[in-house]
Amino acid sequence: MKQLVTNATLLTFAGPAEPRAGAAARNVGLIRRGAVLMDEGKIVSVGPADMVAKHPDALKGRVHDAGGRVVLPGFVDAHTHPVFGAPRLKDFELRAQGRTYQEIAAEGGGIVSSVHGVRGTTEKELTSLLVDRAARFLECGTTTIEAKSGYGLDKDSELKSLRALKHLAAGGMLEVVPTFLGPHAVPPEYLGRASDYVRFLVKEVLPVVAAEGLAKYADVFCEQGYFDAYESEAFLKAAAAAGLGVRVHAEQLSRSGGAQLAAKLKACTADHLDKADDLDLAALKDAGTVACLVPGSNHFLGLAEMPPARRILDAGVPVALATDFNPGTCPCWNMQEILAIAVSRMKMSPEEVLVAATVNGAWAVGLGKTRGTLEVGRAADVVVYDCTDYRELSYWFGKNLAVTVFKAGKVVHSTLELRT
Repeated sequence: MKQLVTNATLLTFAGPAEPRAGAAARNVGLIRRGAVLMDEGKIVSVGPADMVAKHPDALKGRVHDAGGRVVLPGFVDAHTHPVFGAPRLKDFELRAQGRTYQEIAAEGGGIVSSVHGVRGTTEKELTSLLVDRAARFLECGTTTIEAKSGYGLDKDSELKSLRALKHLAAGGMLEVVPTFLGPHAVPPEYLGRASDYVRFLVKEVLPVVAAEGLAKYADVFCEQGYFDAYESEAFLKAAAAAGLGVRVHAEQLSRSGGAQLAAKLKACTADHLDKADDLDLAALKDAGTVACLVPGSNHFLGLAEMPPARRILDAGVPVALATDFNPGTCPCWNMQEILAIAVSRMKMSPEEVLVAATVNGAWAVGLGKTRGTLEVGRAADVVVYDCTDYRELSYWFGKNLAVTVFKAGKVVHSTLELRT
């Protein structure tokens, strides 16, 4: 069915087909009275409303009058961990008592506590949980997510997690970009033997992941107490040889060598980067790697330090923003909340955060040519927000302003009947 959204404060993010850095990272492609016409899952016309109205199909379907509201592409959340069982409420309580993430993990909490939950949950149950969480992402304007395994940490549970993501993707609710994060933590049965665990993943799990097409990317938590740079490189090189793209959790809690490893392997993204230095940033820029920042985790953990977004932007590295949705450090699926944190705590501009959450997010998951902008031929993932100034999206923190969400040109969520 043809769908026309008109009378919109339209943000197209139209521009060069590449991740945006420098001045381009502030260009939102604003059209004050714009329109976008969708048909068969794609955008067929976009621009000033009077121009789009002249398209021969403009009035052949349903017309939605946005009433001056902000309209932009669906958010692309480039870093999530949605495959888990229960929330980690005990960890949450302990942090309120002053315990650190590292202290909680050392006592059996953290990632390993989620492992027990996933191992005891069926693939069908995980899929059901994912469907519910996918609806929450959509309600907040996110139409594409990168989604990691990493709470199974054995062969059956990692494969079960990735297959659950495949079921979610097949349902068509969200565009899902799956990532195999086997080396997320060292499981109890390999305690003190991280290298042996990596060898197990490479020999026993990775071949099945690749053969079944269960993941587009591989990722590793390159961090002290988890996997060092040598172990991380061994896993990622094997993953690349198996045909997977590369991502790295890098420089989050300590100087781990993850950023330099990401640059060396020309990773799609280096994520977190709280401890990255100027040499790391120069290497990432030269490698063409996107910096994927997840300030929601720092916020939820109560950390004073934030990822150095301004330094990263000033170094010319393209920045994507993501929720890091997970049960331990950021149980948040609302990208609008992340925009607010990024502006208030990382001093990104309202324009920079929107570019980071759309077009750069798309490049950060390998979909930069089909998503993240409103341009002819792109996927018709379009969201209408209940505001008339795009700066409000990072101003009204704690509120969901998304009122109508189109996924592939179909209304998948609506709380406000737009005039027709």
